[in-house]
Amino acid sequence: MKKLTFKEILAVASMLFGMFFGAGNLIFPASMGQMAGQNIWPACAGFLMTGVGLPLLGVAALGISQEKGLLELSSRVGRGYGFFFTCVLYLTIGPFFAIPRCATVSYTVGVERLLPGTSQNVGLAVFSMIFFLAVLFFSLRPGEILTWIGKVLNPLFLLFLGVLILRALAAPLGDISEITPSGAYVSSPFSTGLLEGYNTMDALAGLAFGIIVVEAIRRLGIQKPEQVAKSTIQAGVFSSLLMALIYVLVTVAGAQSRGLFETAANGGEALAQIAGYYFGRVGAVILAATVTIACLKTAVGLITSCGETFESMFPKGPSYHVWAILFCLLSFLIANLGLDAIIAYSLPVLMFLYPLSIVLILLTLAGKWFHHDRTVLRWAIGFTAAAAVFDFLRALPEGTRALLGLNGIIAAAEQLIPLSAQGFGWICPAVLGLAIGLVIRLLCSRRTASSAKNSRR
Repeated sequence: MKKLTFKEILAVASMLFGMFFGAGNLIFPASMGQMAGQNIWPACAGFLMTGVGLPLLGVAALGISQEKGLLELSSRVGRGYGFFFTCVLYLTIGPFFAIPRCATVSYTVGVERLLPGTSQNVGLAVFSMIFFLAVLFFSLRPGEILTWIGKVLNPLFLLFLGVLILRALAAPLGDISEITPSGAYVSSPFSTGLLEGYNTMDALAGLAFGIIVVEAIRRLGIQKPEQVAKSTIQAGVFSSLLMALIYVLVTVAGAQSRGLFETAANGGEALAQIAGYYFGRVGAVILAATVTIACLKTAVGLITSCGETFESMFPKGPSYHVWAILFCLLSFLIANLGLDAIIAYSLPVLMFLYPLSIVLILLTLAGKWFHHDRTVLRWAIGFTAAAAVFDFLRALPEGTRALLGLNGIIAAAEQLIPLSAQGFGWICPAVLGLAIGLVIRLLCSRRTASSAKNSRR
């Protein structure tokens, strides 16, 4: 039975890491480090749970399930739910939010600083056009994605990032133990870091990228489902370890920078401060190259994943190449709305999707204990979805909530649903739904056993 060599596993892990790790994965830990200060370690622990642990579990769940992709996995709840969840998730991490964010972050954090005096709208339009043409070039060759991302773009990214971070750590700007935390990191660093990990979108990406990893492993000659699952998990572990290491290093560098700088408005500015201090004008070039390559490889992975998924979901519809072109075009248009608008409206969607994703992942991993019974899945997911709607409404921009008259509903939900005010209002309903589903399954099993016993008499 053919097995992947250690070198092949590392190549797949590098590809997976490259698709996961975009500019957002740099920005959020840098900002968290600056704000957490001396509370950096509980904040890091929370961030790593949602930013590393959940993506690994997502990849593992898809590998262990031996399903072809997210559609088949989520359709265990129901075919209609599978289509809904898969479409919303892929559009969220695809052309609606994550892919446009790749272009806008690359421009605002890196390239814009190299072009002073340039109109922001014009500069973003020109840059995003070039960016998505490059994304399309790589995406139209999905069979070569292991080479492009795993062996070319990702090593380049790690080289530039290593130069920046190692220089910062070698000559720290401050002592972390003396940095005063700010914001929510003062009283609840762990839970704040936990929610901050949502912004990476990697738990969603873990479910979405699974199909690419599986296909890459199959192209290397592994066909048996059990071996594909094992190889997928191995690649996921190596990828997650590298992600965790970089998260911690970037967070530490961000926290140390507070010894000289005030808290930046966002993680992009924090990284720019660090790069500028250590390398001057060259630092802006290093940061621009690091961020742009990070975003480019992630966007390629997302376009490829979205294109392959929608082609399989709609076999009589457009081909993969047409989907890739459409998604690149839509991403280009949304990117030019600006980074602030993208971030403001992506958070509510994430607050809705993350609970559904977490529960689906955990139920898949624990499914053998209840034989993946659809009744259990439906009750747990149903209660989770109902609570996640309130998390969605609560995360909407303040102006939108007021315009829609939602503040009263949100206040009532925070009073009635435990942990709702902290952003985890879905946990208790999910547990309740799971309990109801398990009880119903147990009663049905006893009724079936009783009927079978009576029929034998």
